[in-house]
Parts: sequence; C-alpha cells; structure tokens
Amino acid sequence: MRKLTLIVLILAAFGILLSSQAWAQEKQIVIYMQCGGTQGDGATLARTNGARAAAAANNVKLIEQYSKWDQQTMIDQFKQAMAAHPDGIEIMGHPGEAAFAALVDEAEAQGIIVTSGNNPLPNIEAKYQSKGFGYAGADLYNGGFLTGQSMVKAGGLKAGDKALVYDIWHQEGRSRSSQGVYDALVKAGLQVEKLDVSQAVDSETSLAIPILTAYLQAHPDLKAIGTQHGSITAILPKVLQAAGKKPGEIVCGGIDLSPATVAAIQGGWISASFDQVLYLQGYLPVMQIVWTKRYLMPGLHFDTGVGTATPQNIGALKPLIDKGIR
Repeated sequence: MRKLTLIVLILAAFGILLSSQAWAQEKQIVIYMQCGGTQGDGATLARTNGARAAAAANNVKLIEQYSKWDQQTMIDQFKQAMAAHPDGIEIMGHPGEAAFAALVDEAEAQGIIVTSGNNPLPNIEAKYQSKGFGYAGADLYNGGFLTGQSMVKAGGLKAGDKALVYDIWHQEGRSRSSQGVYDALVKAGLQVEKLDVSQAVDSETSLAIPILTAYLQAHPDLKAIGTQHGSITAILPKVLQAAGKKPGEIVCGGIDLSPATVAAIQGGWISASFDQVLYLQGYLPVMQIVWTKRYLMPGLHFDTGVGTATPQNIGALKPLIDKGIR
C-alpha cells in the first residue's frame, strides 16, 4: 500500500507541475471512458468522480459510457467510441481478450490510445504498452483471496464449515476474483460451493434476493457467503433479513464500498469488503491517456486493490466514501 501511495503521490506531483503550463493553450483531448454499471450507483460513483476530476484538471472532454456490466454492451460501446475517432479510449476487460483483440488492433492502427481499468487484459497490455496501454485496477485473484482470508479471520470460521461463493462463474474474465475467495476458504478447510450469477442478475441485482434466500432455506447449516460482485454485496443484508438471520450469523464477504455496503459493515452484516479504490480506477486511466498523448509515456500498471474495509476501519473511511472519493 505504501509503494502504491508513493507512486500516486509522485505522479500527482508530476501532474501538478505539468499543469502549470496553461492547458487552455493545449488542444483539448477527447476520451471515451467505460465506467461500469449505471451512473451514480454505489459500485460506479467513485470511479466516475475520479475520471471527472482528472478530466477537469487536464482540459479533457470526457464521454462517459455505462454498460450495466453487460459484456456485449462494452464491445458495442468500444465500437461507437472508435467510430468517433477520439484521442483515447478506456475499456474494461470483462468481455475478454478474444473479444477485444481485433478491435484494439484496429483502434491502435488509427492512432487511438487505448488503456484499461477494473479488469485486466494482460496480453493486449503487453502488446501495446509502449503505446500507452496500461491498467488501473486490482490484481483480481489476490484481491479475492484477501477477502476470503478476511472472512475467515473476522468470522471465526473453521474447518468443515459450509460456505457459498456466489458470482459470475460462467465468464472466465470475471471469475478470477471470486476464485480467489473460493481458494482462500478451501485452504482454511471449509466446504465451499459455487453458485453462478446470471446476466439478468448481473444487470438487476435485486433478482438475487429470492435466489439466495431460497439457497439459505435449503442449506440451514451455511456459515458464510462470499462474492466479488459489488452490487450483490450491497443487497446481502436484505437476503439475510429475508431468511430470518441476524447480523453476524452468516459471515459475509464482498467487494466495493457503496453506501448500502458501508451501512452493512457498520451494522455487522458484512465482515469484510474488498477495497479496490475505485476513484483511482477512474482517475488514472484518464491520466494515462493524457500522459501518453502529451508526453509519449508508455502504459503504467497500477494495482489499486490491497486492503479490505471492515467494522474496525469503516468509521475512518466513511466521510471519504460519502464524498464519492473512496
């Protein structure tokens, strides 16, 4: 965390130095930005705010794109952005490298700077790093594993306890983080089952409430639920309440810091939520394109996810979360 903080501070200072040049005299940079879910939702707001802050400070025209996490929508949005011939495009890697490879080739051939956030595309990143293709996001597997470890520690889980990891198992690119949760729980000796999140639930997570409630009713000895889906994390208290559970009776681990998730951590419903610092996932990709466009910098790789929010530290984080920064 200290290493990441130092790097960010150095880059921020560098950005301030360069900003002493009058951006008004520079040609405005146009950037299309894939922000994720829906505008203003708890799993997206801080990322949007980070991107807007970087754009405002650097004479950037920012075009925000929201996909409700639908892979085909992300691909369609990339095509729409490329057709507009902007200076740069930030993409999320959820559709996978096979889906994006040819499109990124085409954009790069047109001189468009492409970079990525939230979900990595390592082979494409390696191919175009010299042209500014970077990554701002968590190491997904390690982040999930950390969440699982935090669940075991916080909830006193022990070998033989039964657990569920509810996530998007049918998409390889989006299952790395949840696989980390699964492996951490298995390593601790728990009996863990996987349950897949459908595209319908992915786009409208309230549909998960009856699904998980029914699962709890069918598995009365369940001790833990893990997920790495931010919007599902936020509705876990409603699931537990619908199933007649009390705070802490089921150990829950999730991801992100939406207002609902913060309240759930404070109320004891969620023991640990992976903190991937979404503000930086918005700020840094915009800066990456600016740095590459104006100063020919290669793609930089930032791991923004190295901690968890817990009942012990959520009080200090909440004022920043309320401002849409954390």
